[in-house]
Amino acid sequence: MDDAELVARAQAGDVGAYEDLVRRYGAAAVRLAHAVGGSAADAEDAAQEAFVKAFASLDRFRTGASLRPWLFRIVANEAKNRRRSSGRRARLAVAAAGRRPDAPPLPEDAAVSSAESRAVLAALAALPERDREVISFRYFAGLSERETADAIGCPPGTVKSRLARALDRLRTSAELSALEVTDG
Repeated sequence: MDDAELVARAQAGDVGAYEDLVRRYGAAAVRLAHAVGGSAADAEDAAQEAFVKAFASLDRFRTGASLRPWLFRIVANEAKNRRRSSGRRARLAVAAAGRRPDAPPLPEDAAVSSAESRAVLAALAALPERDREVISFRYFAGLSERETADAIGCPPGTVKSRLARALDRLRTSAELSALEVTDG
């Protein structure tokens, strides 16, 4: 069954159809939430909450529109909101515990398996939100340029230019991180 059919059935109250959509896009949603939010620990929660919000908003989904950009926009927004609130919580926790902000990360923050992946994800997390978003939609969620444009709300040409600039910044940032690791 294609997305349009599953959405129509879910809009008509078929929870099983929506569960099929969750299974279909769950892994990509978690990858996107991790890339946008920067936290492996929060990624699954962000994706799950986004699916709940999307289900509650199915009546507002435009018939004939592509589901992936709409759904992944909700996932990205949830991940961004969690990132913002976790930053506030972390600053409060640091202040309350007397822990230095430059102290080593907590074990749950180091959930990525390889040093290279950690360096890339750290470089991605350090990018401005706009850059993280376009890279995450295009590569972590696997959206096409057109779908990324729909999700972000801009023309495809803008996605192409934003993506090129964001990837340049990511490469530069990742190279600097690699130098710090090898020289440090």
